[in-house]
Amino acid sequence: MTSIAVIGPGAIGGTLAGWLSQVPDNEMTLCVRTPIDRLVVEVPDGSVVEATPRVLVDPDAAKPVDWVLAVTKTYDTQSAARWIERLLGPTTSVAVVQNGVEHMDRFADLVPRERTLPVIVDIPAERSAPGRIKQRRHGDVIAPAGDLGARFARLFEGTQLAVTLTDDFLSAAWRKLALNSAGVVNALTRKPAGIARNEKVAALMRAIAAETVEVGNAVGAKLPDTLPDEVVARYLASAPDSVNSLLADRLANRPMELDARNGIVVRLGARHGIATPLNGMAVAILEAS
Repeated sequence: MTSIAVIGPGAIGGTLAGWLSQVPDNEMTLCVRTPIDRLVVEVPDGSVVEATPRVLVDPDAAKPVDWVLAVTKTYDTQSAARWIERLLGPTTSVAVVQNGVEHMDRFADLVPRERTLPVIVDIPAERSAPGRIKQRRHGDVIAPAGDLGARFARLFEGTQLAVTLTDDFLSAAWRKLALNSAGVVNALTRKPAGIARNEKVAALMRAIAAETVEVGNAVGAKLPDTLPDEVVARYLASAPDSVNSLLADRLANRPMELDARNGIVVRLGARHGIATPLNGMAVAILEAS
């Protein structure tokens, strides 16, 4: 039996927890703010994945587990720390499932580096209520190759979610960031993915992604010049009513992951002498809103 705790079972965390709960050898615990009776995930083929994992609302009630999946928003890392203090045992591994490219830095003071695994998840999913999630497609789960990544991938064996292991996690993380950085346009306009069908909006998204690609290559990622076009194509192929997490947070008047998605492009761009006016403008407008 493998014990797993998911901190932050929102749209992505809840989707991962739902699938992990389908593996008989996995023992699932959800670490939440609001109690839920069960986890219900509507999956891409129209069926429903349901689970009734153990639910904890108080970190003091937690005990060490084999795996922790930290799926909080980047700005909630310190709140996750209270859970990790109780969940972390001498052999516990922690998968950091967050946006951005600074996974390891955020958890450097919380978990030994050799037991920390950065994970990228690109799964369109939306939460309608606590414990109620719609997963629009299977998407991608990517982790670094190696023993820790292989053990993480085995947690999902037998489910419809497959983990891809890569020898170039840096490039994979920046590829996802290019997609996420362009998504700031949805938050600015308060419109879902269909807004990309406006040619002027698509051009703006393409230009924002191009800034991200230039900065990513400057820090060592290997990103093609065609990636901005691929980013726009992804938005055009999405369901017109799909809502990314940045837009969802703005519509709900919650804090947004601006720094992890666009601020990092501005900061590292300045460090490398690369102008990022569009990412900078987006951050300034949303911070002032």
